[in-house]
Amino acid sequence: MGISANGAREAILAGKTALGIEFGSTRIKAVLVGPDNAPIAAGDHEWENRLENGIWTYSLDDVWTGLQDAYSKLAQDVTAQYGVDLETVGAIGFSAMMHGYMAFDKAGNLLVPFRTWRNTITGQAAEELTALFQFNIPQRWSIAHLYQAILNGEEHVPQVDFFTTLDGYIHWQLTGQKVLGVGEASGMFPIDSDTCDFNQRMIDQFDELVADKGYPWKLRDLLPKVLGAGVPAGVLTEEGAKLLDVSGKLKAGIPLCPPEGDAGTGMAATNSVKQRTGNVSAGTSVFSMVVLEKPLSKPYPEIDLVTTPDGSAVAMVHCNNCTSDLNAWVNLFKEFAESFGIEVDMTKLFGTLYNKALEGDPDCGGLLAYNYFSGETITGFEEGRPLFVRQPDSKFNLANFMRVHLLTSLGAIKVGNDILSRENVRIDRITGHGGLFKTPVVGQKMLAAALNAPVSVMETAGEGGAWGMALLASYMMNKAEGQSLSDFLESQVFGGNTGVTLEPDPTDVEGFNTFIQRYIGCLSVEREAVLTLR
Repeated sequence: MGISANGAREAILAGKTALGIEFGSTRIKAVLVGPDNAPIAAGDHEWENRLENGIWTYSLDDVWTGLQDAYSKLAQDVTAQYGVDLETVGAIGFSAMMHGYMAFDKAGNLLVPFRTWRNTITGQAAEELTALFQFNIPQRWSIAHLYQAILNGEEHVPQVDFFTTLDGYIHWQLTGQKVLGVGEASGMFPIDSDTCDFNQRMIDQFDELVADKGYPWKLRDLLPKVLGAGVPAGVLTEEGAKLLDVSGKLKAGIPLCPPEGDAGTGMAATNSVKQRTGNVSAGTSVFSMVVLEKPLSKPYPEIDLVTTPDGSAVAMVHCNNCTSDLNAWVNLFKEFAESFGIEVDMTKLFGTLYNKALEGDPDCGGLLAYNYFSGETITGFEEGRPLFVRQPDSKFNLANFMRVHLLTSLGAIKVGNDILSRENVRIDRITGHGGLFKTPVVGQKMLAAALNAPVSVMETAGEGGAWGMALLASYMMNKAEGQSLSDFLESQVFGGNTGVTLEPDPTDVEGFNTFIQRYIGCLSVEREAVLTLR
Protein backbone atom coordinates (compact mmCIF):
# COMPACT_ATOMS: atom_id res chain seq x y z
CA MET A 1 0.00 0.00 0.00
CA GLY A 2 1.42 3.42 -0.93
CA ILE A 3 2.84 5.39 -3.83
CA SER A 4 6.37 6.61 -4.56
CA ALA A 5 7.72 9.80 -3.01
CA ASN A 6 7.71 11.40 -6.46
CA GLY A 7 4.12 10.30 -7.05
CA ALA A 8 3.10 11.75 -3.67
CA ARG A 9 4.87 15.04 -4.48
CA GLU A 10 3.02 15.35 -7.78
CA ALA A 11 -0.32 14.56 -6.07
CA ILE A 12 0.34 17.26 -3.46
CA LEU A 13 1.14 19.88 -6.11
CA ALA A 14 -1.91 18.89 -8.17
CA GLY A 15 -4.27 18.89 -5.15
CA LYS A 16 -5.11 15.21 -5.62
CA THR A 17 -5.00 14.55 -1.89
CA ALA A 18 -7.50 14.39 0.96
CA LEU A 19 -6.95 15.67 4.50
CA GLY A 20 -8.60 14.25 7.61
CA ILE A 21 -8.26 15.85 11.05
CA GLU A 22 -9.69 14.24 14.18
CA PHE A 23 -9.96 15.64 17.70
CA GLY A 24 -9.57 12.69 20.07
CA SER A 25 -9.72 12.81 23.86
CA THR A 26 -5.96 13.20 24.24
CA ARG A 27 -4.65 13.85 20.72
CA ILE A 28 -5.51 15.89 17.66
CA LYS A 29 -4.26 14.07 14.57
CA ALA A 30 -4.04 15.17 10.94
CA VAL A 31 -3.52 12.67 8.10
CA LEU A 32 -3.00 13.47 4.41
CA VAL A 33 -3.72 10.69 1.90
CA GLY A 34 -2.69 10.38 -1.72
CA PRO A 35 -4.72 9.25 -4.75
CA ASP A 36 -4.57 5.61 -3.56
CA ASN A 37 -5.98 6.66 -0.15
CA ALA A 38 -2.81 5.62 1.71
CA PRO A 39 -1.32 8.11 4.20
CA ILE A 40 1.55 10.24 2.84
CA ALA A 41 1.98 12.74 5.72
CA ALA A 42 0.78 13.31 9.27
CA GLY A 43 0.93 15.68 12.22
CA ASP A 44 -0.47 15.66 15.74
CA HIS A 45 -0.92 17.63 18.94
CA GLU A 46 -1.50 16.32 22.45
CA TRP A 47 -4.13 17.94 24.66
CA GLU A 48 -6.15 17.18 27.77
CA ASN A 49 -9.64 17.96 28.97
CA ARG A 50 -10.02 19.92 32.20
CA LEU A 51 -12.47 19.59 35.08
CA GLU A 52 -13.69 23.14 35.71
CA ASN A 53 -16.58 23.86 38.09
CA GLY A 54 -17.56 20.20 37.90
CA ILE A 55 -17.64 20.19 34.07
CA TRP A 56 -15.25 18.28 31.79
CA THR A 57 -14.32 20.78 29.09
CA TYR A 58 -11.76 22.05 26.58
CA SER A 59 -11.31 25.80 26.08
CA LEU A 60 -11.81 27.35 22.63
CA ASP A 61 -8.20 28.56 22.78
CA ASP A 62 -7.08 24.95 23.24
CA VAL A 63 -9.22 23.89 20.27
CA TRP A 64 -7.64 26.41 17.89
CA THR A 65 -4.04 26.26 19.08
CA GLY A 66 -4.26 22.45 18.98
CA LEU A 67 -5.71 22.41 15.47
CA GLN A 68 -3.11 24.88 14.21
CA ASP A 69 -0.25 22.90 15.76
CA ALA A 70 -1.42 19.57 14.31
CA TYR A 71 -1.87 21.13 10.86
CA SER A 72 1.50 22.95 11.08
CA LYS A 73 3.27 19.66 11.90
CA LEU A 74 1.52 17.98 8.95
CA ALA A 75 2.64 20.81 6.63
CA GLN A 76 6.19 20.52 7.98
CA ASP A 77 6.07 16.76 7.34
CA VAL A 78 5.03 17.42 3.72
CA THR A 79 7.92 19.85 3.21
CA ALA A 80 10.44 17.56 4.91
CA GLN A 81 9.44 14.48 2.88
CA TYR A 82 8.64 15.98 -0.51
CA GLY A 83 10.37 19.38 -0.66
CA VAL A 84 7.19 21.37 -1.40
CA ASP A 85 4.88 23.65 0.57
CA LEU A 86 1.33 22.49 1.23
CA GLU A 87 -0.82 25.12 -0.48
CA THR A 88 -3.94 23.14 -1.38
CA VAL A 89 -5.61 19.75 -0.98
CA GLY A 90 -8.42 18.11 -2.90
CA ALA A 91 -10.82 17.88 0.06
CA ILE A 92 -10.83 18.25 3.85
CA GLY A 93 -12.88 16.61 6.59
CA PHE A 94 -13.07 17.22 10.34
CA SER A 95 -13.92 14.71 13.04
CA ALA A 96 -14.07 14.77 16.83
CA MET A 97 -15.36 12.97 19.89
CA MET A 98 -19.11 12.58 19.46
CA HIS A 99 -21.85 14.11 21.60
CA GLY A 100 -21.45 16.95 24.09
CA TYR A 101 -22.86 20.47 24.02
CA MET A 102 -21.65 23.68 22.40
CA ALA A 103 -24.36 26.39 22.47
CA PHE A 104 -24.06 29.77 20.74
CA ASP A 105 -26.06 33.01 20.64
CA LYS A 106 -27.02 34.99 17.52
CA ALA A 107 -23.63 36.72 17.48
CA GLY A 108 -21.82 33.37 17.50
CA ASN A 109 -20.63 33.64 21.10
CA LEU A 110 -20.24 30.45 23.16
CA LEU A 111 -22.84 30.75 25.93
CA VAL A 112 -21.42 28.21 28.42
CA PRO A 113 -18.12 26.27 28.43
CA PHE A 114 -18.08 23.27 26.06
CA ARG A 115 -19.60 20.26 27.85
CA THR A 116 -17.90 17.11 26.54
CA TRP A 117 -19.20 13.55 26.18
CA ARG A 118 -17.41 12.64 29.42
CA ASN A 119 -19.85 14.55 31.66
CA THR A 120 -22.48 12.52 33.53
CA ILE A 121 -24.64 15.45 34.63
CA THR A 122 -27.78 14.85 32.56
CA GLY A 123 -29.32 11.83 34.28
CA GLN A 124 -32.79 13.29 34.77
CA ALA A 125 -32.97 14.67 31.23
CA ALA A 126 -31.78 11.41 29.65
CA GLU A 127 -34.33 9.39 31.63
CA GLU A 128 -37.27 11.68 30.82
CA LEU A 129 -36.42 11.95 27.10
CA THR A 130 -35.97 8.18 26.80
CA ALA A 131 -39.47 7.71 28.25
CA LEU A 132 -40.95 10.42 26.03
CA PHE A 133 -39.39 9.25 22.75
CA GLN A 134 -39.41 5.52 23.58
CA PHE A 135 -35.86 5.66 22.27
CA ASN A 136 -32.70 5.39 24.38
CA ILE A 137 -31.18 8.85 25.00
CA PRO A 138 -27.79 8.45 26.74
CA GLN A 139 -26.43 11.14 29.05
CA ARG A 140 -23.67 11.97 26.55
CA TRP A 141 -26.09 13.11 23.83
CA SER A 142 -26.40 16.81 22.97
CA ILE A 143 -30.18 16.85 23.38
CA ALA A 144 -29.81 15.51 26.93
CA HIS A 145 -27.47 18.40 27.72
CA LEU A 146 -29.92 20.96 26.30
CA TYR A 147 -32.90 19.51 28.18
CA GLN A 148 -30.93 19.24 31.43
CA ALA A 149 -30.04 22.94 31.08
CA ILE A 150 -33.78 23.60 30.70
CA LEU A 151 -34.60 21.49 33.80
CA ASN A 152 -31.87 23.36 35.70
CA GLY A 153 -33.37 26.70 34.69
CA GLU A 154 -30.05 27.87 33.26
CA GLU A 155 -30.07 31.49 32.18
CA HIS A 156 -28.43 30.90 28.81
CA VAL A 157 -31.18 28.69 27.35
CA PRO A 158 -33.46 31.44 25.94
CA GLN A 159 -30.43 32.95 24.17
CA VAL A 160 -29.47 29.76 22.30
CA ASP A 161 -29.48 30.33 18.54
CA PHE A 162 -27.50 27.23 17.51
CA PHE A 163 -26.00 24.22 19.23
CA THR A 164 -23.67 21.61 17.85
CA THR A 165 -20.75 19.26 18.56
CA LEU A 166 -17.01 19.98 18.47
CA ASP A 167 -16.42 19.03 14.83
CA GLY A 168 -19.61 20.85 13.82
CA TYR A 169 -18.24 23.99 15.48
CA ILE A 170 -14.86 23.75 13.74
CA HIS A 171 -16.50 23.11 10.35
CA TRP A 172 -18.81 26.10 10.87
CA GLN A 173 -15.91 28.41 11.72
CA LEU A 174 -13.92 27.33 8.65
CA THR A 175 -16.76 27.30 6.10
CA GLY A 176 -19.65 29.31 7.53
CA GLN A 177 -21.87 26.20 7.16
CA LYS A 178 -23.90 24.90 10.14
CA VAL A 179 -23.96 21.23 9.12
CA LEU A 180 -23.14 17.75 10.46
CA GLY A 181 -22.62 14.36 8.89
CA VAL A 182 -25.50 12.04 9.68
CA GLY A 183 -23.41 9.72 11.87
CA GLU A 184 -22.28 12.61 14.05
CA ALA A 185 -25.80 14.08 14.04
CA SER A 186 -27.11 10.76 15.38
CA GLY A 187 -25.26 11.48 18.65
CA MET A 188 -27.03 14.83 19.01
CA PHE A 189 -30.63 13.73 18.44
CA PRO A 190 -32.31 10.56 17.07
CA ILE A 191 -32.12 10.08 13.30
CA ASP A 192 -34.82 8.74 10.99
CA SER A 193 -32.82 6.44 8.69
CA ASP A 194 -35.55 6.63 6.03
CA THR A 195 -35.11 10.39 5.63
CA CYS A 196 -31.45 10.57 6.75
CA ASP A 197 -32.48 13.50 8.96
CA PHE A 198 -33.44 14.22 12.56
CA ASN A 199 -36.62 12.40 13.61
CA GLN A 200 -39.41 14.94 13.08
CA ARG A 201 -41.91 13.16 15.34
CA MET A 202 -39.48 13.40 18.25
CA ILE A 203 -38.65 17.04 17.44
CA ASP A 204 -42.38 17.81 17.67
CA GLN A 205 -42.59 15.92 20.97
CA PHE A 206 -39.70 17.93 22.36
CA ASP A 207 -41.21 21.26 21.28
CA GLU A 208 -44.48 20.28 22.97
CA LEU A 209 -42.60 19.23 26.12
CA VAL A 210 -41.00 22.67 26.55
CA ALA A 211 -43.82 24.78 25.06
CA ASP A 212 -44.81 26.21 28.46
CA LYS A 213 -41.33 27.73 28.86
CA GLY A 214 -42.05 30.32 26.16
CA TYR A 215 -38.64 30.11 24.52
CA PRO A 216 -38.19 32.21 21.34
CA TRP A 217 -37.03 29.15 19.38
CA LYS A 218 -38.18 25.78 18.08
CA LEU A 219 -35.76 22.85 18.31
CA ARG A 220 -35.35 22.44 14.55
CA ASP A 221 -34.11 26.06 14.30
CA LEU A 222 -31.26 25.31 16.74
CA LEU A 223 -29.99 22.13 15.10
CA PRO A 224 -27.40 21.87 12.31
CA LYS A 225 -28.39 20.62 8.86
CA VAL A 226 -27.84 16.87 8.41
CA LEU A 227 -25.82 15.65 5.40
CA GLY A 228 -25.00 12.14 4.23
CA ALA A 229 -21.49 10.95 3.32
CA GLY A 230 -20.25 12.26 -0.01
CA VAL A 231 -22.45 15.38 -0.04
CA PRO A 232 -20.48 18.66 -0.45
CA ALA A 233 -20.57 20.61 2.81
CA GLY A 234 -19.08 23.99 1.89
CA VAL A 235 -15.63 25.34 1.07
CA LEU A 236 -12.77 26.73 3.10
CA THR A 237 -13.25 30.50 3.39
CA GLU A 238 -10.42 33.06 3.39
CA GLU A 239 -10.90 33.48 7.14
CA GLY A 240 -11.04 29.72 7.58
CA ALA A 241 -7.79 29.18 5.69
CA LYS A 242 -6.03 31.68 7.99
CA LEU A 243 -7.52 29.98 11.06
CA LEU A 244 -6.28 26.57 9.95
CA ASP A 245 -2.87 27.54 8.56
CA VAL A 246 -1.25 30.39 10.48
CA SER A 247 1.60 30.50 7.92
CA GLY A 248 -0.89 31.79 5.35
CA LYS A 249 0.20 29.35 2.63
CA LEU A 250 -3.03 27.31 2.46
CA LYS A 251 -5.42 28.64 -0.17
CA ALA A 252 -9.16 29.18 0.30
CA GLY A 253 -11.81 27.44 -1.79
CA ILE A 254 -10.99 23.83 -0.83
CA PRO A 255 -14.17 21.71 -0.59
CA LEU A 256 -15.08 20.15 2.75
CA CYS A 257 -17.08 16.97 3.33
CA PRO A 258 -19.62 16.69 6.17
CA PRO A 259 -17.94 16.57 9.61
CA GLU A 260 -18.22 13.14 11.25
CA GLY A 261 -17.85 11.71 14.74
CA ASP A 262 -15.14 9.35 15.90
CA ALA A 263 -17.54 6.40 15.71
CA GLY A 264 -18.18 7.11 12.01
CA THR A 265 -14.51 7.51 11.17
CA GLY A 266 -13.79 4.24 12.98
CA MET A 267 -16.37 2.52 10.78
CA ALA A 268 -14.74 3.95 7.65
CA ALA A 269 -11.23 3.04 8.81
CA THR A 270 -12.26 -0.59 9.40
CA ASN A 271 -14.48 -0.98 6.30
CA SER A 272 -17.49 -1.57 8.57
CA VAL A 273 -20.34 0.43 7.02
CA LYS A 274 -22.25 -2.45 5.36
CA GLN A 275 -25.19 -4.10 7.08
CA ARG A 276 -24.17 -7.15 9.14
CA THR A 277 -20.64 -5.80 9.65
CA GLY A 278 -19.28 -4.10 12.72
CA ASN A 279 -16.19 -3.04 14.59
CA VAL A 280 -14.91 -3.06 18.13
CA SER A 281 -12.54 -0.34 19.33
CA ALA A 282 -10.75 -1.59 22.43
CA GLY A 283 -8.31 0.55 24.38
CA THR A 284 -8.85 2.57 27.57
CA SER A 285 -12.58 2.28 26.86
CA VAL A 286 -14.29 -0.15 24.51
CA PHE A 287 -17.24 0.19 22.17
CA SER A 288 -18.79 -1.95 19.49
CA MET A 289 -20.73 -0.83 16.43
CA VAL A 290 -22.97 -3.26 14.51
CA VAL A 291 -24.78 -2.11 11.34
CA LEU A 292 -28.36 -3.36 11.61
CA GLU A 293 -30.56 -4.94 8.93
CA LYS A 294 -33.77 -4.08 10.81
CA PRO A 295 -34.77 -2.08 13.92
CA LEU A 296 -34.52 -3.62 17.38
CA SER A 297 -37.82 -4.71 18.94
CA LYS A 298 -37.63 -2.12 21.74
CA PRO A 299 -35.26 0.46 23.27
CA TYR A 300 -32.50 -0.83 25.56
CA PRO A 301 -30.59 1.42 27.99
CA GLU A 302 -27.44 -0.58 27.22
CA ILE A 303 -27.60 0.16 23.48
CA ASP A 304 -27.26 3.50 21.69
CA LEU A 305 -28.84 3.70 18.24
CA VAL A 306 -26.69 5.83 15.95
CA THR A 307 -25.91 5.64 12.21
CA THR A 308 -23.13 5.00 9.74
CA PRO A 309 -21.79 8.05 7.84
CA ASP A 310 -24.26 7.19 5.07
CA GLY A 311 -27.27 6.84 7.38
CA SER A 312 -27.73 3.11 8.11
CA ALA A 313 -28.88 2.28 11.64
CA VAL A 314 -26.13 1.12 14.01
CA ALA A 315 -26.35 -0.51 17.43
CA MET A 316 -23.60 0.92 19.61
CA VAL A 317 -22.54 -0.61 22.92
CA HIS A 318 -20.26 1.81 24.77
CA CYS A 319 -18.30 0.75 27.87
CA ASN A 320 -16.11 3.02 29.99
CA ASN A 321 -13.56 0.40 31.04
CA CYS A 322 -11.35 -1.90 29.02
CA THR A 323 -7.55 -2.18 29.31
CA SER A 324 -6.65 0.19 32.20
CA ASP A 325 -6.68 -2.53 34.88
CA LEU A 326 -5.00 -5.04 32.56
CA ASN A 327 -2.24 -2.50 31.87
CA ALA A 328 -1.84 -1.83 35.59
CA TRP A 329 -1.18 -5.54 36.25
CA VAL A 330 1.31 -5.71 33.36
CA ASN A 331 3.13 -2.73 34.89
CA LEU A 332 3.25 -4.60 38.20
CA PHE A 333 5.02 -7.49 36.44
CA LYS A 334 7.40 -4.94 34.88
CA GLU A 335 8.21 -3.60 38.36
CA PHE A 336 8.76 -7.15 39.60
CA ALA A 337 11.22 -7.89 36.77
CA GLU A 338 13.08 -4.61 37.29
CA SER A 339 13.47 -5.48 40.98
CA PHE A 340 15.69 -8.34 39.79
CA GLY A 341 17.70 -6.00 37.59
CA ILE A 342 16.00 -7.18 34.38
CA GLU A 343 15.55 -4.53 31.68
CA VAL A 344 12.01 -4.89 30.37
CA ASP A 345 10.88 -4.51 26.75
CA MET A 346 7.18 -3.60 27.16
CA THR A 347 6.14 -4.99 23.76
CA LYS A 348 7.75 -8.32 24.65
CA LEU A 349 6.24 -8.26 28.16
CA PHE A 350 2.72 -7.62 26.85
CA GLY A 351 3.18 -10.31 24.19
CA THR A 352 4.48 -12.88 26.68
CA LEU A 353 1.74 -12.28 29.26
CA TYR A 354 -1.07 -12.10 26.67
CA ASN A 355 0.07 -15.35 25.07
CA LYS A 356 0.28 -16.97 28.50
CA ALA A 357 -3.49 -16.43 28.72
CA LEU A 358 -3.96 -18.85 25.83
CA GLU A 359 -2.69 -21.64 28.13
CA GLY A 360 -5.38 -20.89 30.73
CA ASP A 361 -8.64 -22.74 31.35
CA PRO A 362 -11.46 -21.55 29.04
CA ASP A 363 -13.42 -20.25 32.09
CA CYS A 364 -10.26 -18.88 33.82
CA GLY A 365 -10.24 -21.69 36.40
CA GLY A 366 -12.87 -20.05 38.58
CA LEU A 367 -11.05 -16.70 38.94
CA LEU A 368 -13.02 -13.45 38.78
CA ALA A 369 -12.02 -9.84 38.14
CA TYR A 370 -13.73 -6.51 37.52
CA ASN A 371 -11.82 -3.85 35.59
CA TYR A 372 -13.99 -0.95 36.77
CA PHE A 373 -11.69 2.05 37.14
CA SER A 374 -14.81 4.17 36.67
CA GLY A 375 -18.54 3.52 36.60
CA GLU A 376 -20.04 1.21 33.98
CA THR A 377 -23.48 2.11 32.66
CA ILE A 378 -24.00 -1.28 31.00
CA THR A 379 -24.03 -3.02 34.39
CA GLY A 380 -25.52 -0.13 36.38
CA PHE A 381 -22.47 1.36 38.14
CA GLU A 382 -21.86 5.09 38.62
CA GLU A 383 -18.47 4.39 40.25
CA GLY A 384 -16.05 1.50 39.99
CA ARG A 385 -13.40 -0.33 42.02
CA PRO A 386 -10.92 -2.65 40.26
CA LEU A 387 -11.26 -6.07 41.89
CA PHE A 388 -9.64 -9.50 41.71
CA VAL A 389 -11.43 -12.31 43.57
CA ARG A 390 -10.90 -16.07 43.87
CA GLN A 391 -12.11 -19.02 45.88
CA PRO A 392 -9.64 -21.17 47.86
CA ASP A 393 -9.96 -23.99 45.32
CA SER A 394 -9.79 -21.82 42.18
CA LYS A 395 -6.98 -22.69 39.75
CA PHE A 396 -4.74 -19.75 40.58
CA ASN A 397 -1.87 -19.63 38.11
CA LEU A 398 -0.39 -17.03 35.76
CA ALA A 399 -2.24 -18.30 32.68
CA ASN A 400 -5.66 -18.09 34.34
CA PHE A 401 -4.75 -14.77 35.99
CA MET A 402 -3.94 -13.17 32.62
CA ARG A 403 -6.92 -14.79 30.96
CA VAL A 404 -9.40 -13.48 33.54
CA HIS A 405 -8.11 -9.92 33.09
CA LEU A 406 -8.44 -10.21 29.32
CA LEU A 407 -11.96 -11.64 29.61
CA THR A 408 -13.11 -9.03 32.10
CA SER A 409 -11.83 -6.26 29.81
CA LEU A 410 -14.52 -7.52 27.40
CA GLY A 411 -17.11 -8.39 30.07
CA ALA A 412 -19.33 -5.32 29.81
CA ILE A 413 -19.19 -5.30 26.01
CA LYS A 414 -20.33 -8.93 26.03
CA VAL A 415 -23.27 -8.09 28.31
CA GLY A 416 -24.43 -5.44 25.81
CA ASN A 417 -23.84 -7.57 22.73
CA ASP A 418 -25.64 -10.55 24.24
CA ILE A 419 -28.77 -8.38 23.99
CA LEU A 420 -28.15 -8.12 20.24
CA SER A 421 -27.77 -11.90 20.07
CA ARG A 422 -31.14 -12.33 21.76
CA GLU A 423 -32.56 -9.88 19.17
CA ASN A 424 -31.21 -12.23 16.46
CA VAL A 425 -28.93 -9.53 15.04
CA ARG A 426 -26.78 -11.19 12.36
CA ILE A 427 -23.06 -10.35 12.19
CA ASP A 428 -20.98 -11.56 9.25
CA ARG A 429 -17.74 -9.85 10.27
CA ILE A 430 -16.42 -7.81 13.20
CA THR A 431 -13.18 -5.85 12.80
CA GLY A 432 -11.14 -5.19 15.91
CA HIS A 433 -8.88 -2.18 16.35
CA GLY A 434 -7.10 -0.51 19.23
CA GLY A 435 -4.50 -1.41 21.85
CA LEU A 436 -6.07 -4.74 22.88
CA PHE A 437 -5.18 -6.14 19.44
CA LYS A 438 -1.53 -5.02 19.25
CA THR A 439 -0.42 -8.48 20.38
CA PRO A 440 -1.40 -10.75 17.48
CA VAL A 441 -4.17 -13.34 17.91
CA VAL A 442 -4.79 -13.11 21.68
CA GLY A 443 -7.23 -10.19 22.01
CA GLN A 444 -8.77 -11.19 18.69
CA LYS A 445 -9.39 -14.75 19.92
CA MET A 446 -10.95 -13.50 23.18
CA LEU A 447 -13.25 -11.07 21.33
CA ALA A 448 -14.36 -13.81 18.91
CA ALA A 449 -15.30 -15.90 21.98
CA ALA A 450 -17.13 -12.99 23.63
CA LEU A 451 -19.22 -12.18 20.55
CA ASN A 452 -19.37 -15.72 19.10
CA ALA A 453 -18.58 -14.16 15.71
CA PRO A 454 -15.58 -14.06 13.34
CA VAL A 455 -13.18 -11.21 14.20
CA SER A 456 -10.81 -9.62 11.69
CA VAL A 457 -7.84 -7.38 12.40
CA MET A 458 -6.31 -5.23 9.64
CA GLU A 459 -2.96 -3.45 9.72
CA THR A 460 -4.62 -0.28 8.43
CA ALA A 461 -6.99 -0.11 11.41
CA GLY A 462 -4.05 1.29 13.36
CA GLU A 463 -4.13 4.41 11.17
CA GLY A 464 -7.11 5.54 13.24
CA GLY A 465 -9.94 8.01 12.93
CA ALA A 466 -8.03 10.81 11.18
CA TRP A 467 -7.35 8.38 8.34
CA GLY A 468 -11.03 7.35 8.37
CA MET A 469 -11.97 11.04 8.08
CA ALA A 470 -9.56 11.47 5.16
CA LEU A 471 -11.29 8.50 3.47
CA LEU A 472 -14.66 10.24 3.85
CA ALA A 473 -13.18 13.40 2.28
CA SER A 474 -11.72 11.28 -0.52
CA TYR A 475 -15.10 9.61 -1.06
CA MET A 476 -16.75 12.98 -1.64
CA MET A 477 -14.01 13.95 -4.09
CA ASN A 478 -13.42 10.68 -5.95
CA LYS A 479 -16.60 8.57 -5.88
CA ALA A 480 -18.15 7.42 -9.14
CA GLU A 481 -21.69 8.59 -9.82
CA GLY A 482 -24.09 6.61 -7.68
CA GLN A 483 -21.27 4.74 -5.91
CA SER A 484 -22.12 3.88 -2.29
CA LEU A 485 -19.68 4.48 0.54
CA SER A 486 -19.34 0.74 1.19
CA ASP A 487 -18.55 0.07 -2.49
CA PHE A 488 -16.01 2.92 -2.55
CA LEU A 489 -14.25 1.59 0.56
CA GLU A 490 -14.30 -1.96 -0.78
CA SER A 491 -12.96 -1.14 -4.26
CA GLN A 492 -10.88 2.03 -3.82
CA VAL A 493 -9.40 1.57 -0.36
CA PHE A 494 -9.36 -1.99 0.94
CA GLY A 495 -9.42 -3.91 -2.35
CA GLY A 496 -11.10 -6.91 -0.77
CA ASN A 497 -8.55 -7.09 2.06
CA THR A 498 -10.33 -8.14 5.23
CA GLY A 499 -7.12 -8.66 7.20
CA VAL A 500 -6.55 -11.74 9.33
CA THR A 501 -9.80 -13.38 10.44
CA LEU A 502 -10.31 -15.76 13.36
CA GLU A 503 -13.44 -17.86 13.77
CA PRO A 504 -14.73 -18.33 17.35
CA ASP A 505 -13.44 -21.49 19.04
CA PRO A 506 -16.47 -23.37 20.52
CA THR A 507 -14.46 -24.25 23.64
CA ASP A 508 -13.53 -20.59 24.16
CA VAL A 509 -17.16 -19.53 23.61
CA GLU A 510 -18.39 -22.00 26.22
CA GLY A 511 -15.67 -20.88 28.66
CA PHE A 512 -16.50 -17.21 28.18
CA ASN A 513 -20.19 -17.96 28.77
CA THR A 514 -19.31 -19.70 32.04
CA PHE A 515 -17.13 -16.75 33.06
CA ILE A 516 -19.83 -14.19 32.22
CA GLN A 517 -22.38 -16.03 34.39
CA ARG A 518 -19.94 -15.69 37.29
CA TYR A 519 -19.28 -12.04 36.34
CA ILE A 520 -22.99 -11.13 36.34
CA GLY A 521 -23.78 -13.26 39.39
CA CYS A 522 -21.15 -11.55 41.54
CA LEU A 523 -21.84 -7.90 40.60
CA SER A 524 -23.06 -7.49 44.19
CA VAL A 525 -19.43 -7.99 45.28
CA GLU A 526 -18.35 -5.09 43.08
CA ARG A 527 -21.26 -3.00 44.35
CA GLU A 528 -20.25 -3.64 47.97
CA ALA A 529 -16.67 -2.62 47.13
CA VAL A 530 -17.94 0.70 45.72
CA LEU A 531 -19.98 1.31 48.87
CA THR A 532 -17.27 0.40 51.39
CA LEU A 533 -13.92 1.27 49.74
CA ARG A 534 -13.88 5.03 50.23
